[in-house]
Amino acid sequence: MARRKGFRLNGHVIAPGTRATVELPVSLLSDHTPVNLSVHAIHGRRKGPTVFVSAAVHGDEVMGVEICRRLLQSPLLSRLRGTLMVVPIVNSFGFQNRSRYLPDRRDLNRSFPGHASGSLASRLAGIFLDTVVKRCDLGIDLHSAAVHRTNLPQVRINRGNERMVAMAEAFGAPVVLTSSLRDGSLRAEAKRAGIDVLLYEAGEGLRFDEMATRAGVAGILRVLRAMDMLPAKGIAKARRKPLFSYSSSWVRAPAGGLLRSFRADGDVVEEGEVIAAVADPFGEVETEVPAPGAGIIVGRAVLPVVNEGDALFHIAEAPHERAADTVEELSSQLEASPLFDEDEII
Repeated sequence: MARRKGFRLNGHVIAPGTRATVELPVSLLSDHTPVNLSVHAIHGRRKGPTVFVSAAVHGDEVMGVEICRRLLQSPLLSRLRGTLMVVPIVNSFGFQNRSRYLPDRRDLNRSFPGHASGSLASRLAGIFLDTVVKRCDLGIDLHSAAVHRTNLPQVRINRGNERMVAMAEAFGAPVVLTSSLRDGSLRAEAKRAGIDVLLYEAGEGLRFDEMATRAGVAGILRVLRAMDMLPAKGIAKARRKPLFSYSSSWVRAPAGGLLRSFRADGDVVEEGEVIAAVADPFGEVETEVPAPGAGIIVGRAVLPVVNEGDALFHIAEAPHERAADTVEELSSQLEASPLFDEDEII
């Protein structure tokens, strides 16, 4: 049998059965400090698919970085088939500045496919897309809610893609949302190149969330197992199938003031149920916030100071009889997971 060839990345050759971190030059800061895109590649001894896992496309979404860190520490990867590329920090500019954006104020996830002579965001997008994404059979992109909001662990896929339905089920997050591909996004441009990307959303910007982190690591390992890149031993399947939701909506603040939330992410709500109240600082006027329809809360605001029109709750339509049980069952499985120890928590 012919020996498997090494994996080439930016002039480096990673031999089968080894792993290495490779730096892709991106730019120089104004003080001449070099900025690189760091890619950790694990090249299995046996042939298989090539997958990438990326985080911090938005620089303030730090939880994905922690998911990548824990993933790379997993002993299961020593038995990897194929090749795994992990990019814990795509947008190092935003990460250093604790900002969602790049120094040019552009959103990297609206800058694809990018261009070698374009803006800073465009150049970074082009390097990531051409050097990492286009070499893969599948991608998993990790995100969090914008600052001052939090998301229930959820996977987002585009409608009508049966392969991604299977991968979303394998991942095992409580909820799967179908969402359209947006122009300039990594997911849209990867799809144009024939590569499917599973998007994982959980937690909030600039914060760690232990359960959401566990769900992310466990989900990635399950997807790698479903692609026959890892053996089944040591990777538990999700106890329940996720809830698939094909419609969701945001509940917005009816007035400005101080927000008191009565329901949290993962809660099942009924149409017309009062889920929050907004009051003025004097307590003279209080406006109730009813749920516009039945569903499960998959995102919510965490900042108690709101302006009229601010997004308060993201509610996804879901089968009422399964919603609460699904979230509770998957949460209890993560709490009992043998993959993590307390000393892993930062």
